[in-house]
Amino acid sequence: MYVLDSSAFINDYHTDERIATIPLVREELEDESAYRFDAMEGSGMYLHIPDEATVERIERAARETGDFAELSRTDIRLVAAAFELDGHLVTDDYAMQNVADKLEVPVEFIAQDGITEQRDWTFQCQGCGREFDENHDRCPICGSQLSRKNPA
Repeated sequence: MYVLDSSAFINDYHTDERIATIPLVREELEDESAYRFDAMEGSGMYLHIPDEATVERIERAARETGDFAELSRTDIRLVAAAFELDGHLVTDDYAMQNVADKLEVPVEFIAQDGITEQRDWTFQCQGCGREFDENHDRCPICGSQLSRKNPA
């Protein structure tokens, strides 16, 4: 089972494998890509709604990798769907790929190169320079904004 992100519909992705997605993806699509979604749904594409417990598990994994703030509600549920369906996630989104890799969900990319390594991001204060493992709205020391930083 291949679970398709919106980029699969935008880039006219094709496979001979069984496909699935989530209803929220349709809301992200316009014009021709929306017609592709509708056509694929009409020809048997499975629409899956992941369980809330799985969604929470994906959110925890995204917080652990530091990708949570980068992911939309749709992104998290797509990873959850691929996890539940024991499928391949089809996406060009690097944050989704990173979280999927942490959960050992296979990923197939479309128009972009995929990630080469799984990362656990850190966050650095723009003011005092301190680093944190978790993202905060503001630095708990000086109150400045934090930015995501590659741990390598």
